[in-house]
Amino acid sequence: MSDARMRGLPLAPHEQHVVDLVASRTDELVALLQDLIAFDTTTRAGGDEAALQSLLAERLARAGATIDLREPEPSLVEGHPYIPDGFTFEGRPQLVATFGGSGGGRKLILNGHVDVVGVEPRDEWLHDPRVGVVADGRVHGRGACDMKGGVAAMVIAAETVAAAGLGGDLVVATVTEEESTGAGGLALARMLEADAAIVTEPTALDVAVACRGSLLPSLIVQGRGGHAGLPLRPPEEGGSVNAIEKTAHLLAAIESLREHWSRRPAHPYLSAPDCVPTMIAGGEWIVSYPARCRLDCHIEYLPGQDDAAEEFTEWMLAAAARDPWLAEHPPVVEWLVGAVPAAEVALDDPVVTELVASARDVGAAGRVVGFDNWHDGATLTAEAGIPAICFGPGDIRLAHSTAESVPIDELVRCAQALAVAAIRYCG
Repeated sequence: MSDARMRGLPLAPHEQHVVDLVASRTDELVALLQDLIAFDTTTRAGGDEAALQSLLAERLARAGATIDLREPEPSLVEGHPYIPDGFTFEGRPQLVATFGGSGGGRKLILNGHVDVVGVEPRDEWLHDPRVGVVADGRVHGRGACDMKGGVAAMVIAAETVAAAGLGGDLVVATVTEEESTGAGGLALARMLEADAAIVTEPTALDVAVACRGSLLPSLIVQGRGGHAGLPLRPPEEGGSVNAIEKTAHLLAAIESLREHWSRRPAHPYLSAPDCVPTMIAGGEWIVSYPARCRLDCHIEYLPGQDDAAEEFTEWMLAAAARDPWLAEHPPVVEWLVGAVPAAEVALDDPVVTELVASARDVGAAGRVVGFDNWHDGATLTAEAGIPAICFGPGDIRLAHSTAESVPIDELVRCAQALAVAAIRYCG
C-alpha cells in the first residue's frame, strides 16, 4: 500500500453516498445496540441468545439476506481441543445471514459474538448494565463494546451496502460461546467458506492483523499431610510436607519463565508471551499441613510459538528437580479444555489493505495493530484458512469491566468503514 493511499483519499461518489446513508441511520444504530444489550446473553447462563439471534435473523431477512439460523449438531465440533465432553448448542443457535452478490466478487464475512460476561459486581455500575443508557456521547452497558457494539455496526453496514448491490457475497455471522468454549467460531469455520473475514471486536477503529493464543495449564503439587500444631520433622523421617509452600517454588519458576519469554524477539504488533497464575487451591483442614495444592495458569503465546506448552512443562519440571521433595514427587501438569490458537494475517492480504484504506478514508485512524487476547477470527484463520482480522468500536480495556461503554461516533465510523471496505473487497 502506498504512503498516499495510507493517508486516506476522497471517497468515490457511490462510496460517499453509502457513508452518508450510514450517518443518517445513527439513531437506528444506537437503538439496535440498546436492543441487543437488553438481552441477557451471559455466556452459558443468560438464556436470551436464541431470542437475540432471532431478532437479528428477522431483521436481516427483511433486508434481503438468506437466513441460516440453527443449533449445529454437537458432532460438528465434538472431539476438538476447545470443546468439553458433552457439549451441545442447545438453546444457543448460530446465525449466518448471506447477502448474495451478482457474481464475480470475493466473499466476505462480518463476524461477531453475542454472548457476554456477567454483570457482577452489580453495585459498581453507574448505569443499569442491561439498559444501554446513552450518556456523554456513549452507550453504556454490558456488551456495549465487547461486542454488541461491533455487531450492531456490522448489521447496519451490511444492510446499507446490500441495498446498493455487491459483486461477491457478504455474510453477517453472529455466534455464541466466544466467552466460554469458542465453539461458535469453530462451528462457523466448519460451516462456511469465504475469502476473508472481519471480526468487529473492539479495536478503537484500528486494524488488528494478529492475536495471541492461549493455553490453560494446571499444576498439581503433592505434599504430605499431618497435624499443623506439631513441629515439622524431616520428610525422610516421615514428616509432613506443606504442598502450598512447595507450590511457591513453581510460582518462582513461572516468574522466571515470564522473564525468559519477555526476552524473545519482539513481535511487531503483539506483546510478549506471558503466563499468569490465576487460581490456587490447597489444603484439607485449617489445622493440617496441606497434602495437595493446585495452581491454575493462563498462558498467552505468539503466532509461531508452537512449543509453548512443551516449554512450560519442561520449565516447571526443571524447577521441581532443584527441590529434593519435588524432585522425588514432581508436579503433575494437566492441560484444561479451552486452548485456542494464535494467528496472524499478512499485511498485503487484500482484506487488510482494503480495510486500512477504507478506515482512513472515512476518518478513522486505521492503524495496523495486534490484538493481545484471542478472538474467534483466529479460529477462522487456523481452522478454515480464512484470513480474519479485527476492526471494531470501543476500548478493549473496558471489556468485562463495570465501566463498559462505547462511543457513538465510533459506532458510526465503524459501520461506515465496514460498508466502504465491503464495497471495495466484494466488488
